[in-house]
Amino acid sequence: MAAIKKLCDLSPLNRRRWNVFRSHRRSIISLKVFGVLFFVSLFADVIANHKPLLIAYNSQLYFPFIKTYTETNFGGELELEPDWQDNYIYQRIQEADGMVITAPIPFSYSSVNYNKSGPSPPSLENLLGTDDQGRDVLARVLYGLRTSILFGLLLTLGSSLIGVTAGAIQGYYGGTVDLAGQRFLEVWSGLPVLYLLIILSGLINTGFWALLTILLLFSWMPLVDLVRAEFLKAKNYEYVLAARAMGVPPSRVIVRHVLPNALVSTVTYLPFILCGAITTLASLDFLGFGLPSGSPSLGELIAQGKHNLQAPWLGITAFTVTSSLLILLVFVGEGVRDALDPRVVHG
Repeated sequence: MAAIKKLCDLSPLNRRRWNVFRSHRRSIISLKVFGVLFFVSLFADVIANHKPLLIAYNSQLYFPFIKTYTETNFGGELELEPDWQDNYIYQRIQEADGMVITAPIPFSYSSVNYNKSGPSPPSLENLLGTDDQGRDVLARVLYGLRTSILFGLLLTLGSSLIGVTAGAIQGYYGGTVDLAGQRFLEVWSGLPVLYLLIILSGLINTGFWALLTILLLFSWMPLVDLVRAEFLKAKNYEYVLAARAMGVPPSRVIVRHVLPNALVSTVTYLPFILCGAITTLASLDFLGFGLPSGSPSLGELIAQGKHNLQAPWLGITAFTVTSSLLILLVFVGEGVRDALDPRVVHG
């Protein structure tokens, strides 16, 4: 308990930073709303799924949304997975006094509502309507939010690790290392990223991880100059010079003595980097060079809104969800920026 209490206790400086962030009511509300959206999207498979969540049949429990079963498991005749949008299996279960618990939204991101053709307007069955393939828009938005946020978080984390490491090495060692690193950055940043993505998408299947890896090759550069400048300044501080004079290994000096100073300004950029990562994924999906066709994506929904102007609910939903998500992140970033600004904290 003492260790947990020690971890929860904030230093006076961090307490002032937290108070500054908390004074930004807009940032606090945005962070809470973003957290709720992200938390809800993590359970998209439970909230929106055409498969039942739980079936009690013949004194046994089944979880069709996790594991695949055949019709014979529920009194059917075929050794195939049941068509969960048909009432045949549900009738068999009811005849055996079984119980079925379904998801609040009885559609997954890929399931089609065959009762409606083409894009249909919002209704009680499909609260945000259906797209041009009859898929539920609300379910696709929910799954798309999860994909976009997870993709953005992973890309932000990976970019930060690479960018901070490269900037730290350049700034701390300087000299030839710094010069070679700067020349490499000039060449690497000049590569046409969009054209490379178009070429690579034709050579490989750009799935989630492949697309993340490709974008990670180019998204780490914005943080390098910032971290490098902080290290060039901080490595001449007296306590850093004293540590080096005492023979402390360079890796320990970088991690324990210099890096904490550089991370203060680096953390300020993380919400904006996350915002840019989500925008990049949506842009690539809109152009058709992002996730595989049929994947739940905000960019793909924007493209559907463009191609189906006769169905305005598609474009309105895509614009509202994407812009709201980006606005929330910008508001959070503003609060973090002011909380880490020494002029605001010490003023």
